[in-house]
Amino acid sequence: MSYQVIARKYRPQRFSDVVGQDHVSQTLSNAIRQNRIAHAYLFCGPRGTGKTTIARIFAKCLNCSDGPKVDFDDSDPRCREITEGRSLDVIEIDGASNRGIEEIRQLRDTVRYAPATSRFKIYIIDEVHMLTKEAFNALLKTLEEPPAHAKFMFATTEPEKVLPTILSRCQRFDLRRIPTTLIVQHLARIAELESVKINQDALHAIARGADGGMRDAESTLDQLISFCGDQIEENDVLSMFGLVAQRQILELSQALLTGRLGDALRLLDELARHGKDLGRLLAELLSHFRTLLLYHLAPAEVNLTDLPESETNSLTEQAALADLPAVSRIMETLIDYEWRLRDAPSKRILLEIALLKAIEARQAVPIEDVLRQLQSLRNGSTPPAPAPKPPPPSSAKPKTVHPTSTPSPTAPTPHPAPATAQITPATDLQELWQTLLDAVGRVSPFTRSYFLEAHPVSFTNQILTIGFDPQFSDHLELVDNLKNRTLLQTKLKESGYANAQVKLVKADNPNPIAAAPTPIPTPPPPAPRADPTPPPSPSIPAPAAAPAPPLDKNDFKADPLIQKAIEIFKAQIVEIRAS
Repeated sequence: MSYQVIARKYRPQRFSDVVGQDHVSQTLSNAIRQNRIAHAYLFCGPRGTGKTTIARIFAKCLNCSDGPKVDFDDSDPRCREITEGRSLDVIEIDGASNRGIEEIRQLRDTVRYAPATSRFKIYIIDEVHMLTKEAFNALLKTLEEPPAHAKFMFATTEPEKVLPTILSRCQRFDLRRIPTTLIVQHLARIAELESVKINQDALHAIARGADGGMRDAESTLDQLISFCGDQIEENDVLSMFGLVAQRQILELSQALLTGRLGDALRLLDELARHGKDLGRLLAELLSHFRTLLLYHLAPAEVNLTDLPESETNSLTEQAALADLPAVSRIMETLIDYEWRLRDAPSKRILLEIALLKAIEARQAVPIEDVLRQLQSLRNGSTPPAPAPKPPPPSSAKPKTVHPTSTPSPTAPTPHPAPATAQITPATDLQELWQTLLDAVGRVSPFTRSYFLEAHPVSFTNQILTIGFDPQFSDHLELVDNLKNRTLLQTKLKESGYANAQVKLVKADNPNPIAAAPTPIPTPPPPAPRADPTPPPSPSIPAPAAAPAPPLDKNDFKADPLIQKAIEIFKAQIVEIRAS
């Protein structure tokens, strides 16, 4: 008897044998039990996931001797005929080689005849998307109103190429890529039946290379048995198929997270010299950072990522090296270069650049930190020098404890943060608005720049109404969000208006402002101070009313503050605009 490959020898023969497609098996089983059998089915999914296999099992359930039923007898002659491909009533058609209108017309002419020995005449058309448009149109009427004895089962890897008129006449089932853990379990069972010794690392390597396709995994195992005999190690799998060991992926990701470009390039050189597939290397590196991202979001669900248990410990260590935004920036960089790598003439050089850019993305300083340090420079305090490495993932700031003394809870803070400074209570609406603008500017200069075109409308019933002139209505759309309203309400609370709300509207700006100041509610009296400062006199004109002098770009570039900012952030001036 001729040799039979593993993919055919261990092909599932009933629904309970199908791996990883429980949603399809369960639905078809229930349809048989409830006698709700449709006339046309479409099975979609990647290659090697069980589309044609499920169609054949379904055909056996329908045409078994005492069927239709799910638990048919394997020794049933009609089931054996379908298994061996010699049933006269189950016709399998290759859509790639029988794609013309003449073949479909022949099918349409023969479908009217009753089955020879079975209950149903079943047509299984594989790769149905290969049929021409004319062939699909010739099939439409038959597919919509077939004879009672006819059933159609289509299989395709590209359902988007099937005409919508065909899709609407079929029950569609989308098969999924099979999880790595299920492929490993299935291969281990086959290896045991074949008396082959293979370790878990080798099984995981095969499953990773199969990319969710069981047939690909079985064919790989078959080839490895021919190459290695009855003893298979991970290195055998890696060397034969150009795969990268998971240990090497972890080492490379560790080098990226710690900023060791030299080690990353050395690992890449070693993998390239051993003939590894650089495209697959980048894809697996990206997959690892996706796993790390999921670990940041839900550490308890890390087992869902199909990672071997022996490697989950490395996630905890790497998660401490980069927070969620840093991992996200690395993934964005790798995704960008994964697209470029497909058409790159020199894949190795491009991948070296990708590793460099990933390290830079890991160490990038968020724009919020840059603005905060610029604001510190503007306020006259010395900003902290940017750290060479980003802080650990925890968002909590560490407390400074001196080993030689116990910190006193009443010790004064040497450098209070400007953003938390209290607003001095105002005596009129315009003064309150100017004070509020200054407080917002200490937190977010960008947000303050949008509110410069706004004006206070009223402050009644604990609601501060802020208006935007119709010509600045586009600013209203940009700033009217929860974040900015919360910021304004926080600053009002610091001014003494604890329950004040903010409302942004479109309103004409009265210019000039009326001479009489608009009264505003009086905030609750603050706690007594040692040396209370009298409120500013309303008679002093606001400095903002004075016209701003024209901006001298040369003086701006020569300003010591600007020069110090350029030196700290290693920046260059691209454009200068007057605010």
